[in-house]
Amino acid sequence: MSFEALERARAVERPARQAVLNREYSVHQFWNSNKTLFSRAWQQWEEEVGLTSILDEGLFAPELRKAVQQAWQDPSSEAAVKELWKEVFPGVYAAQFFDLERLSDLREYLDKTVEANIPVRPPYGIVLNRYGAMLDARSEGFLAAPHFQQFYTMLMDRYMRPIARLMYPDVYGYDSQTFGFSIRWQPDKDTALRAHTDASSVTLNLNLNLPGEAYEGSGLRYFDRVSRQVGELFFEPGTAMMHHGSMPHESMPITSGERTNWVLWLYGRSGQVVPPGAPKRDISAQDRWTVPSDPSDGFAPF
Repeated sequence: MSFEALERARAVERPARQAVLNREYSVHQFWNSNKTLFSRAWQQWEEEVGLTSILDEGLFAPELRKAVQQAWQDPSSEAAVKELWKEVFPGVYAAQFFDLERLSDLREYLDKTVEANIPVRPPYGIVLNRYGAMLDARSEGFLAAPHFQQFYTMLMDRYMRPIARLMYPDVYGYDSQTFGFSIRWQPDKDTALRAHTDASSVTLNLNLNLPGEAYEGSGLRYFDRVSRQVGELFFEPGTAMMHHGSMPHESMPITSGERTNWVLWLYGRSGQVVPPGAPKRDISAQDRWTVPSDPSDGFAPF
């Protein structure tokens, strides 16, 4: 079997780190001119490693998976989904998202994507995280492995969006578009992210650390605009935190170990987000458990 595209993608000369940091036009040209090659390479890589069976709905925590599947069959049962999400800070909800017995399978797959040596673009919205990757097809240099993209789309459509609508009713109508990236914090490389808000209606932050894969520091600090309360929260393996994109937050410095996360966003066409003070919309359970018909608008926040 020929893996010509895979070999060519591995051999291509990458942009210099400084050029990426400066966001030079040549970097944009690099991703544009190689888009077809890299997509073909990722398809050939999946054929080479044969790990596609890893990416299935069984990766999600059993209680969450069962409640979500039931809600898609019968939206009136959605309360069982809501009960799994606990408010851990005003406006911030947390839940077990991945099955701890299967999380190592997902990590194995992701480690293999790094070993694939196919160029992927790191996230550089606020900081260049050299070991992160863009996940959404709207992004330059995204992780274009076909089965990964199927899994990512399923996660966003079947899990993140209806859950976000359930916890934050005001996001409905500002949630047709998806965006995502991975990020890895390490003491000697990328350690922290200063206080900021997200260009999203809602953000889902998923931790991919395995049980026993400890780290110190790297808490998420949130700022409540109303009460002026500040809270620092920490991830347990495979858990998720969700919040409005407009909530200020920062990632505190990591001092030992590593923290690996996916950061996923929902927003409306052309980057529309929930307006300040938007009222909670009175929508039905049936409306929440639907997939918008809007196609991807191609707009990438960064």
